[in-house]
Amino acid sequence: MSNENKDWAGAPKNASSDGEFVRDTNYITDRIVADVPAGSDPIPQDDDTFHWPVEAGRYRLIAARACPWAHRTVITRRLLGLEDVISLGLTGPTHDVRSWTFDLDPGKVDPVLGIPRLQDAYFNRFPDYPRGITVPAIVEESSGKVVTNDYPSITIDFSLEWKQFHREGAPELYPEHLREEMAPVMKRIFTEVNNGVYRTGFAGSQEAHNEAYERLWVALDWLEERLSTRRYLMGDHITEADIRFYPTLIRFDAVYYSHFKCSRNKITEMPNLWGYLRDLFQTPGFGDTTDFAEIKEHYFVVHEEVNPTQIIPAGPDLSGLMSAHGREKLGGSPFAKGTTLPGPVPAGEQVKNPEPFQV
Repeated sequence: MSNENKDWAGAPKNASSDGEFVRDTNYITDRIVADVPAGSDPIPQDDDTFHWPVEAGRYRLIAARACPWAHRTVITRRLLGLEDVISLGLTGPTHDVRSWTFDLDPGKVDPVLGIPRLQDAYFNRFPDYPRGITVPAIVEESSGKVVTNDYPSITIDFSLEWKQFHREGAPELYPEHLREEMAPVMKRIFTEVNNGVYRTGFAGSQEAHNEAYERLWVALDWLEERLSTRRYLMGDHITEADIRFYPTLIRFDAVYYSHFKCSRNKITEMPNLWGYLRDLFQTPGFGDTTDFAEIKEHYFVVHEEVNPTQIIPAGPDLSGLMSAHGREKLGGSPFAKGTTLPGPVPAGEQVKNPEPFQV
């Protein structure tokens, strides 16, 4: 993709044409870190990346309500109280092959960056950026240049590098004493569940679909069993592992069950996962950052090769998410004693299409 090709567009192609879907996991791996003095230019590293300074008001997180990989960054930013430190720009739920667009904003232009397409921020830094224009992305507001789109590192750095700006009493989402145990759990969730639903839905052959489907359900059965004895994935409190799992789980019955053919059963039919999902959804930062209308519009419209009619299902009924979850019987609490919960969603950041049970 070249910056010179500004006028071409078309439907993005996601599905594999002949076998297993393989995700491109090469990202801009620059990091924003606390040991670079505020006000500094980015500092080059030996691995050809740059370290940028942690600095309030310097960066804008660009996300999409529809995207599960972006959703985790929005949740983490809210739980840690970084709303006044890192601004939030939201694209619309659909995009063409070129990039995500700011079609929800007045004039279809991001009000801070002044750009109609996220690709402009990528091209401002890399004029011939060769890969997909992805969310989440962190953009330097003053230069309009993308800093990083390395979503696994973004949330970890929000927890560790941005501590000086956390809300008083913010939760510890990446506790040091759990990291060794957490690593294989998060890895399995990524490979088998987060990416597993895509591998299942975008398979280009029956054999590839069957293999991906089997792997997905082995993992979900493992998680159902794990959550039978603990309230959250790592025990008594919400951690980074739960934040990485939630965006896939909340999209499952509404999208992945049908659209991605992950249809052995629904999450509502798995007692522990269903209770766990309701527990998270009812926790500030999770349900109040979830826009089902945008989620469904994205998948059923953008993935035209999977859903050529682009019809968006009217269902399913999701109101059960607000029913009693009963997870208190396992002990624990969303966050440790002394933790403060996020306040009201900041003005302008509320989901645009709340379900009746979200109001």
